[in-house]
Amino acid sequence: MNASVDFRLYLITGERLAGGAEVLALCQRLLAAAAEELPPGQRVALQLRAKTLATREIFELALKLAVLCRRFGARLLVNDRIDIALAAEADGVHLPSAGIPAADARALMGPERLVGVSTHSVEEVRAAAAERADFVVFGPLYRPISKAQAAAPLGPDALKDACRAASIPVFGLGGVSLERIEELHSVVAGVAPLRVAAIGALFGAEHPEQAIRALLRALYR
Repeated sequence: MNASVDFRLYLITGERLAGGAEVLALCQRLLAAAAEELPPGQRVALQLRAKTLATREIFELALKLAVLCRRFGARLLVNDRIDIALAAEADGVHLPSAGIPAADARALMGPERLVGVSTHSVEEVRAAAAERADFVVFGPLYRPISKAQAAAPLGPDALKDACRAASIPVFGLGGVSLERIEELHSVVAGVAPLRVAAIGALFGAEHPEQAIRALLRALYR
C-alpha cells in the first residue's frame, strides 16, 4: 500500500442534497474554508456519495470535484464506483461494508490510489486491513445526524477498540459533531490520532464554512 492517508477529516456528501449542482457548490464552500483553516501541510479528503444520481451524472460530478480537490489540495474518493473513480482520475474509491472485497479493489485501483472501507465491527476492521485497504470508516459511534433511521450506535468507546485492532487508520463516523470531538480525543488518546468522517455536521450545517473551520480547529487542537 503506497497511497498516503494524509488527512484526518473525511467529508462525505449527504444524500439529502438535491443534485450535482448543489453538491458542487457546497463542496467548493467547504473545501475553500478548510484550505484556509488547516495547519500547514495538512489536507482533508472528500468522498462523493451520490446514490440517487445516474451514472453519467456521478461521473460528470466526479470530474468537476476532481478539479476542485486539486485546486484546494484535497483528496477525492468515489463511493463504490471503481469505474468512475478511475475514469475521473480520483485519488481512490470507498467501498461499502458489503461491497467488492478490498483486495479486488486494490488490484483494479493499483498501489498509488486509496482504498477505503466502511466497517461496523472490529472483525470487519481487521478483515479490511488484511485485504490491503488503506483505511476504514467505523461506526456509527452515535446516532447519525444525516439519517433518520440507522443501525444502533456502537458508542464512542468502540472507536478505541477499532483503533487498537487496526494496523491502518480508522475514521469515526456517525453523529460526529463539534461538541463530541473533545470526548473522542479522550477516547483514543494514547492509541491513535483522532480521525473523523462527517456528513450531517457539515453538509447539513446552516453555516457550512463556520462549521468546518470549528471542526478542524477542534480536531487539530
